[in-house]
Amino acid sequence: MTSQPSLAKQDSPSAPPEEAPSGDGLKAGLKNRHLSMIAIGGVIGAGLFVGSSAGIAAAGPAILISYALVGVMVVLVMRMLGEMAAANPTSGSFSEYADRALGRWAGFSIGWLYWFFWVVVLAVEATAGAVILEGWIPSVPQWAWALIVMVVLTATNLVSVGSYGEFEFWFAGIKVVAIGAFVAIGMLAVFGVLPGSDNPGAGFAHLTDAGGFFPKGAGAILTGVLMVVFSFMGSEIVTLAAGESENPQRAVTKATNSVIWRIAVFYLGSIFVVITLLPWNASAIVKDGSYVAALNSIGIPHAGQVMNVIVLTAVLSCLNSGLYTASRMAFSLGKRGDAPKAFAKTTSSGVPRAAILGSVVFGFVAVFFNYKWPDTVFAFLLNSSGAVALFVWLVICFTQLKMRGIILREMPERLVVKMWAFPYLTWATIGMISFVLVYMLFDDTGREQVLLSLLVAALVITIAVLRERGRTRATTGTDLNTELDA
Repeated sequence: MTSQPSLAKQDSPSAPPEEAPSGDGLKAGLKNRHLSMIAIGGVIGAGLFVGSSAGIAAAGPAILISYALVGVMVVLVMRMLGEMAAANPTSGSFSEYADRALGRWAGFSIGWLYWFFWVVVLAVEATAGAVILEGWIPSVPQWAWALIVMVVLTATNLVSVGSYGEFEFWFAGIKVVAIGAFVAIGMLAVFGVLPGSDNPGAGFAHLTDAGGFFPKGAGAILTGVLMVVFSFMGSEIVTLAAGESENPQRAVTKATNSVIWRIAVFYLGSIFVVITLLPWNASAIVKDGSYVAALNSIGIPHAGQVMNVIVLTAVLSCLNSGLYTASRMAFSLGKRGDAPKAFAKTTSSGVPRAAILGSVVFGFVAVFFNYKWPDTVFAFLLNSSGAVALFVWLVICFTQLKMRGIILREMPERLVVKMWAFPYLTWATIGMISFVLVYMLFDDTGREQVLLSLLVAALVITIAVLRERGRTRATTGTDLNTELDA
């Protein structure tokens, strides 16, 4: 493999991106409030609202341990990523760090796999949003709603990074306020002190009154882990966006340090409220969804429609961020010569137009597959991207093991965020992620996702290795011709 460029050769993160020549680079259009809200709302996806009921049904109250285990894993991964991103904020984030620490093949592979994951997510979220909107306005067909939301959010991303940040600020803000209010109101109802509540408030009794805390056995905790792990994907987006912010290092440091309370409040807090307001095996949790069932038990009017608004906001937020994330990864790949050169070009407002359009075109194609062949072609796309989140986290771990030494050697003053108990916790996290991947192979629903994701990963890695060999031969040939000419 060719030698990797050092951090010292990269542009200094203190240099304001606004100074980049027009059409040559990204610009610092994200304000601190944008980054703060992206960081807070980044871990709150639609999966939390619509997928938690299945996890509760599978593990009972023990689903709290499942969420806590995945939460710990995400906190550790984000700490590692924060260490690298604070030292060198860049639009390629972990893909660029892997490029330097592990080799060109690693940066190429994880970058394209991550791009693939998010463009498939675009199709999933566009369809989910279309279902809700069609329920409100049935005269417009579902496919048209999917098209409309994709076009609108593509347009906002094409205008400027600031417009993306503004939309995401409000989308994330609605999610944060909604969950914060849910936790606060729910806890009052749990203890029977909420005025006008229809729920008598059983305190912590529902944690054990329906078969104990482990009604499905301790093994159900692992099943729960598999069901909730993918709802945490997105916490790393802030490290990609930091490169286009006013103060990248400050933004990354703040986001990394706050990830613990964000997961504790939004995930553990809200799920705790659900399973203390209702017995875990209440039919309403599966029938209506966990959050709607909890709101109905309190007596909140039109709880279903309230949650539809919140879920739609989460869907639009995920679409907005998914398109942004995919386009910035494509931009980074183009800049490194691992994608079409057009992807690395930006407009006068600092927007990588070709990267955005290239990503959204694949998203439109995936939406078409979802309507035309939902059980075949789209099912393959969905399953083959299913384990990519775990692959990304695993690569972040291995990258950080090597990047720590590079940072200490070349710019120790930038090591402002440090991974705890390095390297022991890094290796422990690698073990946790590997265990989840292996366990998925023995799970009926997870096996197909892992195998298909491994197949796609193997294909991408093969392409990366062949490209690198071709580059090595070309470089060797050029050097030989130069020597002969001399």
